[in-house]
Amino acid sequence: MATPTTAIDLSTAMLTAPVPAGHWLVILPVALCIVLGALLLTLRAHVRLHAPIAVTGLAALVVIDALLLQKVIAEGPVTMVMGRWLPPFGIAFTADLFGVLMALAAAIAALAGSLYALADTDAGHRRFGFFPLLLLLMAGVSGAFLTGDVFNLYVWFEVLLISSFGLLILGSERRQIDGAMKYAVLNLIATTLFLTAVGYLYAIFGTLNMADVAQKAAGLRDSAPLVTLAALFLFAFAMKAAAFPVNFWLPASYHTPRIVVSALFAGLLTKVGIYALIRVMVMLMPVEREELSLLIAVLGAATTLAGALGALAQTDIRRLLGFVVISGIGNMLVGISIGTPGGVSGAIFYALHSIVLMVALYFAAGIAGRLGGSFSLASLGGLYRARGWFAAVSLILFFAASGLPPFSGFWPKLMLVKASLDVGAWWLAASLLVGGFLTTICFGRVFLLAYWRPAGEAAAPAPIGWTMTVPLLLLTALVVAFGILPEQLLSLTQSAAESLADPSAYIHSVFPGGVP
Repeated sequence: MATPTTAIDLSTAMLTAPVPAGHWLVILPVALCIVLGALLLTLRAHVRLHAPIAVTGLAALVVIDALLLQKVIAEGPVTMVMGRWLPPFGIAFTADLFGVLMALAAAIAALAGSLYALADTDAGHRRFGFFPLLLLLMAGVSGAFLTGDVFNLYVWFEVLLISSFGLLILGSERRQIDGAMKYAVLNLIATTLFLTAVGYLYAIFGTLNMADVAQKAAGLRDSAPLVTLAALFLFAFAMKAAAFPVNFWLPASYHTPRIVVSALFAGLLTKVGIYALIRVMVMLMPVEREELSLLIAVLGAATTLAGALGALAQTDIRRLLGFVVISGIGNMLVGISIGTPGGVSGAIFYALHSIVLMVALYFAAGIAGRLGGSFSLASLGGLYRARGWFAAVSLILFFAASGLPPFSGFWPKLMLVKASLDVGAWWLAASLLVGGFLTTICFGRVFLLAYWRPAGEAAAPAPIGWTMTVPLLLLTALVVAFGILPEQLLSLTQSAAESLADPSAYIHSVFPGGVP
């Protein structure tokens, strides 16, 4: 048999040098969650092992994301290419400051959720896969934050969507099935729009690599309808993030599952939509974002006010918190619409704050429901007398959600108001302040009725163990710490916003030798 006489130069198509050990940190968050989720499925006959394995795995996820953040701070964006194929042909995972900050905050929230779930889920929920679904959810969330490919972003959206369906219907109660139907239909519509936009993007650019798209966009603006493409992405991600007027699926579904599931959904899922919107509109299509800035600003102001007004109208704490989630999405949209480093930095800071805060607020709602025997403000009362420490913790979280000092919600709200005034958008600043004022009234009402008012006749309180109180206290400590000592997080979010405005370091990480 003939043998080849010329050597093939694989270096033109593939990475031939060994991959540095530190680069494996980029894909470890996804790999860890998938492997542990699969392991728990094989151990379905040993459900008692699910909780310790999941909690340990999510603690390891926090450590991995923290190490990755340290590496990115020290060295800049880090890229790992699948199959060693050179980009844009090989699918890239790129960890930059923005993505890793979001991934770390999500991992902390998931770890807290896994601890809270020890008391909030029973044997039935675990038997039908609560912890495997949680790990699959975190695989999707981590993958979305770390991928450097637009189609892969769609894939990770699908992964977290599938796992969220499973978590939403655990228990198979009538209200859960009803909420899941609304959640599924609207999210599938958004997913279809997202996939359509991805196909449109590939038809225009001939690539799905984010760094490649960012590099090529400037040369295609005169010949391609990029504003139309940006509008498609905006509509798809706005629906994913529950922005006005396509926000009605969230308050119709988030109150139906277990409290821990609602908490994780509120903290993570809508933030993935906001992350994708920032990544696409600010880094990939900044000129098109500027063209659509007025539309995004109107959507942001309307979402902020609609969420706050909706919260005021609720008597169920879980429904109320769903509208608070929506109002926070509006604040982040305002930052995206402004588009300056200050505005984008405020949106990123608000997203990180909201991940931690919303999970903590739902945990507090779950404890209030156990102590008072109900989630209805008409039935709750006497929580201050029953648990003084819990009332104090809840008040801290209420202040943070309202944007009041000295807690974490104050700083991003201040940054967004300042950014609005800097560009002359006084009406945007006014919408943020009015939204914060309405939220303050809303939580003041909750505190007066559920905590300060004397208790009436109610069901006997359920026990509150350390697995519920410790996660709540740890998340509250973060809310306080980022409020009192915000300098480090402010510096990181400002650097993240600047790197999105100037993605040269991101592009160089993917194409060290220049774009082919």
